[in-house]
Amino acid sequence: MILCSPGSVASGEGMRGLFEGLGALVVDGGPTLNPPTKDLLTAIEACPAEEVVVLPNSGNVRMAAEEAARLAAKSDRKVVVVASEAQQAALAALVEFDPGEDADANAARLRDGLDVIRVGAVAPAARDDADGRFRRGDSVGFAGSEIVAWGGAGSTLIETVAALADGAEIVTVIEGAEAPLALAELELELPNGAELELHRGGTANYSWLIAVQ
Repeated sequence: MILCSPGSVASGEGMRGLFEGLGALVVDGGPTLNPPTKDLLTAIEACPAEEVVVLPNSGNVRMAAEEAARLAAKSDRKVVVVASEAQQAALAALVEFDPGEDADANAARLRDGLDVIRVGAVAPAARDDADGRFRRGDSVGFAGSEIVAWGGAGSTLIETVAALADGAEIVTVIEGAEAPLALAELELELPNGAELELHRGGTANYSWLIAVQ
């Protein structure tokens, strides 16, 4: 029996497919990952499960998701919002979802999973850096919200993964819409025993999204 289903906001056809492969009902966040409340509510109401856990996957979407959950409660639909702030983290955590458990239990599972996942990204710089580290169009690597690398795309990805991967068991790299190198061309060295997963996501404005467990 499917007691509970996950709902997730995603950007990119590949990312949609990854979430759907894990059983999530996906709301298209568009290139800015910022869908309106009505789209979230429509998806919640269309879900066949009795209860729903919503992963907004952006701090900008959290309030809209909570408002959709409040509106859904008027028709006695149980909805729990888990404050995920990155698609790649939500995707990694979602493997722990159990449709046979209720929304509260699954929300706790997802929060525990998110707590131990480190995230990063590589994206083209939108403007010149005020400190002179990079120029518009250069690749910039982030570990969380901290800039840890910049320059060429390949070297920036390598340095960003290295900044995140200490003690990792699984490193997931998801290709974005701005990726200048194919997945097969990536040369990533991981800590001993770490497993590398590569996927195509197609998220706008990013070269790669990274999740480390």
